[in-house]
Amino acid sequence: MQDIKNTPPVRGLDELGPKKPGKLPPVHLWHPDNCRDIDMRIDREGRWFYMGSPIGRKRMVRLFSSILRHDEDDRYYLVTPVEKCGIKVEDVPFVATGLKVSGREQKQVVQFTTNVDDAVTVGQSTPLRFAKSNEAGVYIPYVTVRDRLEARINRAVFYDLVDLGRVQPVDGADWFGIWSGGRFWQIAPAAEIGVV
Repeated sequence: MQDIKNTPPVRGLDELGPKKPGKLPPVHLWHPDNCRDIDMRIDREGRWFYMGSPIGRKRMVRLFSSILRHDEDDRYYLVTPVEKCGIKVEDVPFVATGLKVSGREQKQVVQFTTNVDDAVTVGQSTPLRFAKSNEAGVYIPYVTVRDRLEARINRAVFYDLVDLGRVQPVDGADWFGIWSGGRFWQIAPAAEIGVV
């Protein structure tokens, strides 16, 4: 077992080279043999911690977020060409903190900005989903950012999203939801949330 205090959080970061704007490293192509878990965690609010201390440098968080991968084993990893490091994620790794809307009705386009400055337009490859919470019975909104990585939509942004909502018949039932990218995204049955 390695002494985590005497090892860098992730090896191979220097091999990534300068990051081009809008271009992410091809982590889906990297399958290094060296694999370990590190004491890094992303909390429910999208805050990153290393060995219990918050990572305060936004540039460092953005760098780590660019090499984050969510594998089929349902675990999260930071991946470089030389190392794959397992980390803990309390819910999902990102939080949608901003909302931009263009167009109207079926031509409406909804775009979110995340806490790590990713811009995500809701569409086929970046869908919305609404998970019903077991404890409170409320719907928790998520948007796919990329490759199985999601952002939870924060409360203020969700209220703005709900303001865009419409009731639409879907398969014989009325649903409350929003339009984006030419598709109606269902939030909840209209009768269940008292919307007609």
